Amino acid sequence: MRICIVSDVHYKFTGLKPEDQPRQQMVLEFFRSLIGSYDLLVLNGDIFDLWSEGKHSLIKQYFPLLKILADIREAGCKLIYISGNHDFWFGDFFRDYLGAEIYDKSYSLTTDGKRILISHGDLYTINDLRYKIFRFLIRSRPIRAIYSLMHPDLALSLGSKLSRTSSKRKLHKPGQRKRSEGLELYAGKLINRNKYDLVFMGHSHNPVFKTFGKGIYGNSGDWLKSFSYIKVIDGNPELCHYDSKENFKGEQDV
Repeated sequence: MRICIVSDVHYKFTGLKPEDQPRQQMVLEFFRSLIGSYDLLVLNGDIFDLWSEGKHSLIKQYFPLLKILADIREAGCKLIYISGNHDFWFGDFFRDYLGAEIYDKSYSLTTDGKRILISHGDLYTINDLRYKIFRFLIRSRPIRAIYSLMHPDLALSLGSKLSRTSSKRKLHKPGQRKRSEGLELYAGKLINRNKYDLVFMGHSHNPVFKTFGKGIYGNSGDWLKSFSYIKVIDGNPELCHYDSKENFKGEQDV
């Protein structure tokens, strides 16, 4: 089986600056390159800087990427979308119109003799209690109900402010290290307890490929500065960097 795992693209719909355009175009170029190349594409959270949909509305600026995802699906690739900390208010669009499966916390499968777990990773940080409280509240039914009653433009404006607040909260290097360590610690426990052979996450924006005993933990990094992803071909994982990042100056951590 040919598997591609991508996370933390943070494809924007608002607040675009001139320097954002090359990155947005490179994201589209990368996803086009996946058409017909994989059997399974796992969108492991924060693909969009904010995902929100109403009963009859979507964010139109996402159309170029959504079109390519539809092409990937039509070429015979299965789509899995795991919620991140920027994309979680899913309705029926991905399920009914793109044929994708949506998972809130993680997705697991066994293929080519390997037991694989994939999760965005935001639940496993060790220094982010404030976010975990926010995560619980923002995904609650009462908040979803209130949000659904708003005019789409007002709801997006509010959601955009929440997204920017999250993305602009900078972590010092010790904080970033702890965030990455939390994910590695959780992955290591799963592998060392012989529950999984391969564990893949995102969220930390830090590409990682690390061996634990007989298993491997991989972090797909981000598309703000690393332009990285993970591919698993016939059970063999590899951390990859997209070539077109040459001569492109990335953004800072989110």
